[in-house]
Amino acid sequence: MDFKDQIKILGERVIKLKDQILTEEATKNAFIMPFLQALGYDVFNPFEVVPEYVTDIGTKKGEKIDYAIFREKTPTILIECKHWAQNLNIHDGQLLRYFHVSKAKFGILTNGVNYRFYSDLVEANKMDEKPFLEFNISEIKDNQIEELKKFHKSYFDIDSIVNTASELKYTNELKQLLHQEMTAPSPEFVKYFAKQVYPSVVTAKILEQFTNLIKKSVQQYISDLITERLKTALTKEDEAAKQQDIINAANLPNEPESKVETTMEELEGFMIIKSILRQKIDFKRISYRDAQSYFAVLLDDNNRKPICRLYLNSNKKYFVVLDDNKKEIKSEIKTLDDIFKYSESLIKIVDNYEKVKLK
Repeated sequence: MDFKDQIKILGERVIKLKDQILTEEATKNAFIMPFLQALGYDVFNPFEVVPEYVTDIGTKKGEKIDYAIFREKTPTILIECKHWAQNLNIHDGQLLRYFHVSKAKFGILTNGVNYRFYSDLVEANKMDEKPFLEFNISEIKDNQIEELKKFHKSYFDIDSIVNTASELKYTNELKQLLHQEMTAPSPEFVKYFAKQVYPSVVTAKILEQFTNLIKKSVQQYISDLITERLKTALTKEDEAAKQQDIINAANLPNEPESKVETTMEELEGFMIIKSILRQKIDFKRISYRDAQSYFAVLLDDNNRKPICRLYLNSNKKYFVVLDDNKKEIKSEIKTLDDIFKYSESLIKIVDNYEKVKLK
């Protein structure tokens, strides 16, 4: 599963579970730790992710930030967490104080739903007032996922991020400014365009008239742009349909359509199993194969090394392991989080395969 899929699944998880998350600590466990895992960091390795990292602030000793991600024995990313329902606007000052006294290059303020990424682009060693990247994980866009991917452990490069962060910061601010001008044009904005087309002095009355004209013109322009893109997309679909008709007319063989459809729920269950086993083995060794009746999780993508099976596509849901005779041992689960109850069984199964491998 690629990074984009992991983030999308986490966004679905947030939507599904947030109303049941009552505390800040539960927010960390349910949303923020899985987020750090999706970025490739081992949350159980204290040399990589340090919880309750101590940052002395002036005369205040022992002040702690929720997490610090270390690279080459140096804190690189500080993370301040809040309960998912809290407004982040009232908490950015706290992260700023921690950032100022540390060697970290990046700060993240999050409530597990909204994420704000900060750096010191304006003044060295002083956290910027505005984030250079901000998103809601339940509504995250593909371009935001691409920016987030730069923070993945496998791709992380400070110089590369800083080079693009400045551009990203000002691009976001310009987009917000454009949005504001499109919805409620300022007098300066209106005057600029009015002077281009109106042959006389722009009086207060003319300014009011052009304010409405500019709003309508912008809306019509955007509407025309969307219509043009839809026409282009439909034209491409028509061309593709014609090509398919040609293929069908020539009686060329088509591959049979698969009846297997991997659901988001199955992928979420797979991510839970990976999070359990990654403390024992490299998560890349864990794979899945979907069948019509069940979803199989395998070690090394080997059918002879089944880890477990999930039955999630009926009214009752089951977590299944196989005994020595390959017979299924079914356990009913109410929610996907019930899979965590079988953590020891999953680790034991993988241990047994590893022992056989060493013989």
